[in-house]
Formats: sequence, C-alpha cells, structure tokens
Amino acid sequence: MSTDQPRTGALEQRSIDYIPLNERHGKPWHLFTVWFSSNLQITGLVTGALAVIVGLDLVWAIITIVVGNLIGGVFMAYHSVQGPRMGVPQMIQSRAQFGFLGALLPVAIVLCMYAGFAIEGGVVTGQALATWAHIPFASSVIIQASIGAVIAIVGYRLIHITSRVVTVISTILFAVLTIALLSQLPSELPVGPPPAFGTVLLALSIFISWQITWAPYVSDYSRYLPANTPASTTFAWTYVGSTLGASWVMILGALAASISAENMGEDAIGFLSGLVPGLSGVILFALLISVIPAGANGAYGAYLSFISAVSAEGNGRATPRVRTIFVIVFSVIVSTITIAANGDILGTVQQITLFLLYLLVPWTAINLTDYYFVRKGNYEVAELFKPRGVYKLVNWPAVIIYLVAIAAEIPFINSTLFVGPFVPLLGGADLAWIVGLVLPTVLYLGYAQTQKVKSPQSDLAADIVG
Repeated sequence: MSTDQPRTGALEQRSIDYIPLNERHGKPWHLFTVWFSSNLQITGLVTGALAVIVGLDLVWAIITIVVGNLIGGVFMAYHSVQGPRMGVPQMIQSRAQFGFLGALLPVAIVLCMYAGFAIEGGVVTGQALATWAHIPFASSVIIQASIGAVIAIVGYRLIHITSRVVTVISTILFAVLTIALLSQLPSELPVGPPPAFGTVLLALSIFISWQITWAPYVSDYSRYLPANTPASTTFAWTYVGSTLGASWVMILGALAASISAENMGEDAIGFLSGLVPGLSGVILFALLISVIPAGANGAYGAYLSFISAVSAEGNGRATPRVRTIFVIVFSVIVSTITIAANGDILGTVQQITLFLLYLLVPWTAINLTDYYFVRKGNYEVAELFKPRGVYKLVNWPAVIIYLVAIAAEIPFINSTLFVGPFVPLLGGADLAWIVGLVLPTVLYLGYAQTQKVKSPQSDLAADIVG
C-alpha cells in the first residue's frame, strides 16, 4: 500500500489506487446527500410514472415504488460499506471474485450501463433545458454534459460538495412540484380491482432494478471515509439517502401519470412545467438542477471502471490528465448519441432499466456473497493490483457462475424486448431478478466451501456488522 504524503487540493489525484489512511476524510452523513441528490432527478420521476403506465392504480403504484426501493436499496447500501474498509473503487473489488482479467466481464457491462444512463438522462433533461432556455435540443445536451464533465474532472471532493448544495436546492424545489401535483389530483381517483400478481412484480422489478443499478457506483463515494467508520453508519446514511430520494421522486412520477398518463408519455417536461403556469419556471429549474449530480457520477464512475479495465494500478500522478481526456471523450460520445436519439422515452427507460437488472443482479450477488459470507470483509488489497496475485488472472468458476446465472434468468424475463417461456405460466410476473440473486449466491457459496476460499486477517479487516 502507498505511504505517500497526503495529496491535497481540490483536483483529485487518486484513481483506482488504494486511498492511504492519512488521506481519509469526510463524514458518513455526506453519503446521504450524494445518494439523495443522485436519485432526486427527472429520470427517476419518469421511471415512477411507469408504475401507472403498466396498469397499477395510484395506491398500488406507491406501494410498489416504496417496497421496490426498500428491497433494492439493501443490496446497494451494502456495497457502500466496502468503500471505507477496502479504500478502492467498486469495480476494482470485482478482481477478488472474478480474477484480474475475469473482472473485465462485469466492468464491460457496467461501462455500457454508464453510457446507457447518460444517454437516457440526456434525452429527458435535454428536453427540459431546451424548453426552459428556449435553445436547440443539441445545445441543451452539450451544456448539461459539459457541467457534469467539469465536476467529474475535478473529482471526488467537488462531487460531494455539489451533492450537498443540490440536495438543499432540490428539496425546496421538488417540494413545490409536490404541492403542484397534489393540487391537480382529481377529488376521487379511480380505484380498480386488485392488480394482477404479474403486474405488481413487474413494477417491483423496475424499482428494485433502479437501486441495484447504482451498485457499481457505490463505494466510489465512500472509499475516502476513515477505515474505522462503523459499517452500520455507512450503510444507514447510504440506504436512507438513496431510498428516500428515489421513492419521493418516483411517487411524484406516479402522481403525474395518474393525472395524465398520455401527457407524461408524450411530453413529460411540458406537462409538468405547465401544471402551475405561474411556477413553470421554478418547476423546470427543479428538473434541470437535479440532473447535475447524476451526470457527474456517470462520467466519474465510467472513468474509474475504464481505468480498472486497462490499467493494473491506475496512472499515478498523471491521473487528472488521464481523467480529463477520458471524461471529455466519454461526454462527446454520449452527447452525440443523445442528440441523435428519438423514440418513446418511457419505453426506453423501462427497457434499459430492466435489461441492466438482468446483467447486474448476478454480479452484485457474487460480490456481496464473497464480501460478507466468504471472506467476511478480509482482503489483501495490494493483491488486487497484481495480474497474477492471489486472486488469479481469471477465476473461471466465478465467471462461469455469473454466466450461468444470467442464462438461468432468461426464461423468467418479461420485457418489451423479450418474454421468457415461463412468464405466461406465472401470470406475467418477472422473476428473473430473484433467480439472479438466489442462484449465484448458492453456487458461489458452494464453490467457496469446496475450494475453502478465504483471505487472511489484515489491517483493513473490520467487523462488517458495525
């Protein structure tokens, strides 16, 4: 591990390398604002509308939103605990399960995820800024991408500071939007018969997937915290911030869709801004500012994932230059695709979210199983940066388990792109995410027991319970 003198200044110098104890800083509550602000965004609002779009009434939509986020948030927040303990970004940790090169498989999927969410968010928020500022859509996309890129280039400290500022502003502005939506609800909302079991599970899958797709980001923003930060505290601030922010904004989306699902599907931005003509500017500003943390997180996380794929130990003191180049290139690519994108926004949100869930659930199951049940938080972090270290070049059993789990999900998938053969037998229920959690957990535990996988105690090890 590095024993360099502390690296100070606003511009982050570190990359995927281990954060020495003398550079640790911050408070656990800072995680609340990171994840609250990242979730309280217009994309989450559009996602929440899907509960009504797929056929639920408002009451059931709210139930599935809350329950789905509470379930998915558990897995997401447990990843956050790994940051202070190990002091490295999230995807580097995958080398302990999949091997140095084997980890390239989930890393490649995660890079696609970052690009997909950047494009998806760019389409939705690009329309908002174009409407608010009366500028071309292309200019809107470029402006927003540039703001996120600058924050990502400066790095960790600015991301946290920006999140705290946006949390305060967004809370006030989204409160205004909440009042506006509640004032537009009809006095008597239609209440239909209890929804089909399959419809409820489909909606739950969407909201569980929203939380789980944060998993590759999570310890990126907790790795600078002191190593002795209680695990329970790290978990709690992350969990509450993420589930509260997501649930609030998604319920707003369900409210909006209950008022007019057609308008939410065709022109969500125009519909929301027109709810209260006198406050249209305020509402649009709320939607615009909310995208800043998520945009910065996407570019920053993509950079860390990319470096973990192409470099053993990061790029030392050249990191700011390398990060700047990557973030600019990444932003140009996704902005170009975003400008060319078209189609039904709500359909795109659903397809991307569910598709990523199928690929990420087995990864998160293997990663958390290894950390909490197999090695119990004890890793030789220095070995993560050695191609042929104790964690091997490729850990084929873990890679095979991951691929088998994805294959096992296929018959249970219910999406607009593909419907598995078991779905009609289950009344339309999407159980793929359950298979993707349970199967790799059982298989990986069996593999670990057979091979007696373990890591020696180290100075980084701590009581994972708290």
